[in-house]
Parts: sequence; structure tokens; C-alpha cells
Amino acid sequence: MGARVTVTATAVTGSVSIDAFKQAMRRLAAGVTIVTTKHGEVRGGLTATAVCSLSVDPPQLLVCVNRSAAAHELIHEGENLCVNLLAHKHQALAARFAGQAGVAGADRFQAGRWITLKTGAPVLEDALASFDCIVTEKVVSSTHTIFIGRVVEVRSRTNGKPLLYAQGAYAIAKALAARRKRRAAALRRVKAASKLRKRA
Repeated sequence: MGARVTVTATAVTGSVSIDAFKQAMRRLAAGVTIVTTKHGEVRGGLTATAVCSLSVDPPQLLVCVNRSAAAHELIHEGENLCVNLLAHKHQALAARFAGQAGVAGADRFQAGRWITLKTGAPVLEDALASFDCIVTEKVVSSTHTIFIGRVVEVRSRTNGKPLLYAQGAYAIAKALAARRKRRAAALRRVKAASKLRKRA
């Protein structure tokens, strides 16, 4: 018989500052995706990193979307979405769907090559992988809705380097590692210079 584990909850009040939380989360490298949807004849999409696998059987993903995003209501009403995993070459497309290029709504789809699979949600033809999903659950938490999607079709390719987002910038894994090495080296130089000044 397995051992019973008892968890005792303790009262914890307050929370960390928003700035402290953001600074810490900048250290978490995440794959960049474009989440798309279609409701009626209207297409929408946004760049997202808050995406992850939920289960294998059945195949499910969860996607966190800010309720202020224009695509939020389309996903909510259309009950479909496609998670398109971006390659490094898609950096400009990621910026476009993040609103950094000043383009909104369906006009964002004027860049890139788009097809559809089972649900009708737009699929980026040359994405590293695309997960076509039916939305099965919606969970509202604070400023966001967590959409749980059951994957009904998937496309993937074997070549290409995934686009990552970390420390407030787009990167690939190799470049990100090099950036961290440069920062660590700079920190060591600062510490060494500080020790020399103390000895003088």
C-alpha cells in the first residue's frame, strides 16, 4: 500500500511585484507560435508563447490568450484554433502577428502562405509543425482564457530551426546560448575589476 502524503495549506498573503515577475519570466526561453482561428468567414491570429502539450491520449494542447486580444473572441466563438510552430525564418511574421508591424485582423494573413486542414483554422504552410484543434474547454483566469484544444490533425517537417523568445528578444537556441555566455563573461570582468579596485 502506498504511503499517504498529507499537504497542509498555510496562509500566504500578498504577491510579488509585476516587474519582478516579468524579469524572472524573461529568463524562460519559449518556442514562438502563431495561434490562428476562423469564425464564419473571419480569420484571426496572434503570436503566442504560452502554449504547451496537455496530454497525449487524447492529444491535447493548452493555449493561454489575453482576453483583450482581438483574436480572443474569434477563438471563443469559433471553437477552433491552430497552433503553428515557427522557424527562425519566420521572425518578421511573428512580429506581424504580435502587432509590432501595425497590421491588425485578417490583414495579417497577407504575409505567409496559408492553407486549411480539418477545422478551417488557417495553417502556415511552411511552419515547423501545425496542430489543428477543436476547442473543448475554456478556463477563465484573471486577464486570460486558457483554451484546451483536442488535436484533430497535425503537420510537421524535419528541417528548420525553431524560433525562440527569451530575455525580451527573438533568438535561436545557438544564438541564445552565445548571448548568455557573453553576459556571463561581462559579469566576470566586472567582478574582477571590482576586486582589483578593492586591492588598490
